[in-house]
Amino acid sequence: MLYRKIPKTGDRLSILGFGCMRLPQKKGRPGEGKIDEERATQQVRHAIDRGVNYLDTAMPYHVGGSEAFLGRALADGYRQKVKLATKQPHWLVKNRQDMDKILNTQLKNLRTETIDYYLIHNMWAENWERLLKLDVIDFLDKAKADGRIGNAGFSCHAPLEEFKVIVDGYDWTFCQIQYNFMDENHQAGTEGLKYAAARNLGLIIMEPLRGGNLVGKVPGRVQEIWDEAQVKRSPAEWALRWVWDHPEVTVVLSGMNEEDHIEENLAIAEDARPDTLTADELALYARVEKTYRELMKAPSTGCHYCMPCPKGVDIPGCFDCYNRYSMYNDPSALLLYIMHMTDIKNEKPSLASQCVACGKCMEKCPQALPIPDLLDEVADSLEGRQFQIMKRLIAVFFTFQRWGSLMKSWRVRRR
Repeated sequence: MLYRKIPKTGDRLSILGFGCMRLPQKKGRPGEGKIDEERATQQVRHAIDRGVNYLDTAMPYHVGGSEAFLGRALADGYRQKVKLATKQPHWLVKNRQDMDKILNTQLKNLRTETIDYYLIHNMWAENWERLLKLDVIDFLDKAKADGRIGNAGFSCHAPLEEFKVIVDGYDWTFCQIQYNFMDENHQAGTEGLKYAAARNLGLIIMEPLRGGNLVGKVPGRVQEIWDEAQVKRSPAEWALRWVWDHPEVTVVLSGMNEEDHIEENLAIAEDARPDTLTADELALYARVEKTYRELMKAPSTGCHYCMPCPKGVDIPGCFDCYNRYSMYNDPSALLLYIMHMTDIKNEKPSLASQCVACGKCMEKCPQALPIPDLLDEVADSLEGRQFQIMKRLIAVFFTFQRWGSLMKSWRVRRR
């Protein structure tokens, strides 16, 4: 494992951090279901045994379950081996007292006396101004002085100019931004990265794989470009190495929930040094980025901040099916859409067409996506005549399947 230092403290942090927003689950939608604690604990401890020493969570992750899970997972001496990060859910803060109440609850959840790296979650300039009026600086200063937090930072999906306002608003130790080869000029971007680094802030990177969109089933046009490289790498390695190539970056978070993904990331983190990508390799990144822009219809990261929808739309699920359909020309995407979004196998449907454009999702979307407009596109593309025909056929199939099961059980009882 390679390590990089936080400029203001000298803390040596592993370049790979374990993000606890997408832990393995026993059931439920990603980030919303019950954590598979035995498996997740094994994964977290294995990563720590291999050198990972930065763990990131937040109060909303896994519907409030991530912090408490991590508190249990870090028993048996593992807490002493890591730097622990969590975040203040500022939308729950109504007054100065709430800040202390929330922090104290988080300390109990995490079973610790100190949160090493404490962030104000998902900051925008408007939210920062509101928190300033509620005396957030006094809160941060006193929480650091009494030892409840070690270092203060913030996470941010805001545009560059708003990001700069927040960077300059307090003596932060670090900040957390979304950064990958698709987002070089999006949100804080490269200019924001360098702006924060010039002020000696540590840089924690989230969404290096853009919610998994840059790995897994890669479009053929993209894979053809990667295949031109002299050094052969997986899409995950290409994406991670691009971020680590920037010397300003301290830690790259990965929401790891599969054992093979963990092993791959650990292996990459053993030799991913800054300023090592060649000019030819950087040219490949530029071509891949351009190709993805042409193919990706709904640039969602699957973070689930938009959920729950008051009308029951599974927004990330709809976008995932839409991207599969558009990026890969994959007919199975329509089948997935029918199986997961209709009421054939679910209690209630969660279709894109249920959207009434109330706008609540847009208020919460860190990517500032025009979600209702995109859901209209999903409905137009996936809920046409073919959708209606396939839905009826699948419904008939499951009806016969249920009748077959009933008849089989009836015959067994008669015996």
